[in-house]
Amino acid sequence: MKKLYVIFITLSLSLVSCDQWLDIEPEYTQDAENFFNTEEDFQRAVIGVYDLMQTNYLQVWIGEIASDNSIAGGESVNDTQGLHEIDNMTHGGVNNELRDVMRFNYAGITRANYVFENQNRVDFPEKEQLMAEVAFMRAYFYFTLVNYFGDVPLLIDRRASINEITQIDRAPRAQVYAQIEQDLDRAIQNLPWTNPVVGRITKGAAMALKGKVLLYQEKFSDAAQVLDELITNNQAGYALFPDMNTFWLASNQNVSEDVFTIQHSGLQGGDYGCLVCLQGNPAVGFHSIRNYTGPFYADGNSYNLPTQDLYDFFGNDPRRQVTILDIEAFISSQPNPNDITYAVGGGGHTGFYNNKYIKRADERGLPDDDLTSPLNYRAIRYADVLLMAAEAFAQTGNEARARTELNKVRSRAGVANINSSGQQLLEDIYRERRLELSGEGYRFWDLVRTGKAAEAIPGFQVGKHELFPIPQVEIDLAGGRWSQNPGY
Repeated sequence: MKKLYVIFITLSLSLVSCDQWLDIEPEYTQDAENFFNTEEDFQRAVIGVYDLMQTNYLQVWIGEIASDNSIAGGESVNDTQGLHEIDNMTHGGVNNELRDVMRFNYAGITRANYVFENQNRVDFPEKEQLMAEVAFMRAYFYFTLVNYFGDVPLLIDRRASINEITQIDRAPRAQVYAQIEQDLDRAIQNLPWTNPVVGRITKGAAMALKGKVLLYQEKFSDAAQVLDELITNNQAGYALFPDMNTFWLASNQNVSEDVFTIQHSGLQGGDYGCLVCLQGNPAVGFHSIRNYTGPFYADGNSYNLPTQDLYDFFGNDPRRQVTILDIEAFISSQPNPNDITYAVGGGGHTGFYNNKYIKRADERGLPDDDLTSPLNYRAIRYADVLLMAAEAFAQTGNEARARTELNKVRSRAGVANINSSGQQLLEDIYRERRLELSGEGYRFWDLVRTGKAAEAIPGFQVGKHELFPIPQVEIDLAGGRWSQNPGY
């Protein structure tokens, strides 16, 4: 029962996690019974909920590797084997990466529920705003889970005791979505448009996430309404960053295009044995060039490598060089190409690297700098908001408005406007999402929700691969109460 306890309880009830999100002094003087008595207690607990969002590296990896955008890469096919299985569509119920998705997100949910359990213990002026932040994060964790696994156990405002685990069923996906929407409504109603503390959840982030949640459910009219309000009201001043070529540099983080960003820091290290313990963004080091010596970039582990198909898809679109590093072309363009070297991993090589989340020589964190990148994860940026709005408007017959929002994104990229209509307009919007958002972890979900996964992903089986399998160890530890997803 120890591992199941970790999923639902230990990672969340502990007042000190592996990265010590609550620093209690003196030690042994506070526990769950005498905590949550001050505003400071609530603030510290909420930071603990934020902490679990930093497992976003799994979103970037799986959302790209499961699609036609990239291959797993790495040192060998046995190096992070679960990613190679996902890449090949041979994944099953025994997969470490998928298990991490489940347990890390439930750890975040349980931390959020722990705060909600105690929300009436003390009052202070900013409490409702703080609780709205927690509601948003719980919605984000559940949205991740429902996308991966479909029906999932639904726990609200309380933690599960160890004796309850074998009594909890998977809730229908519609019920989970209803709770997600309820949490996001609370966040929208109680959060400000801006917050002086960088990285705190805002009203705009909650509206953007709700728009995405509605779009994924094909509630196109509702999605159009929420996204329209976000775009037209826009008291946060969201706008497309003018220079897409420098947008992904660390010096241009937390700018007007960043609607919902998960913050990272290069100031706290860790090790490969506990990626969830890190404050840095480990995806960046994992994506980078193996044994690289040369200018501008730094060495890494050669994971999540863009495919030739993605490279060719861009054609002459200027976003190709923003999204993809063609290593040989880069080397040949340097004044000293013979002095630049790199290695090819045994897990596969395409010649391309994710140029959005990649280690640059002047953006390293503390050693081991593979694990301490300060690059934030842009979970929803304004370009995504505009493209989601374009899709929602096109689906509800407002084609003029759909073209307007679509062409804002294209204009920033320096490419011609789209003037299509009907089904072709929708196809152009889907195509634009790949051009604009590749490398960011959205591609697999876009293919699944638009019914295009089977034609794009080799080995994809309709009726099976739209969802990932429930980790078998969790089914076993729940006493076999949870059924496995179809086909696994």
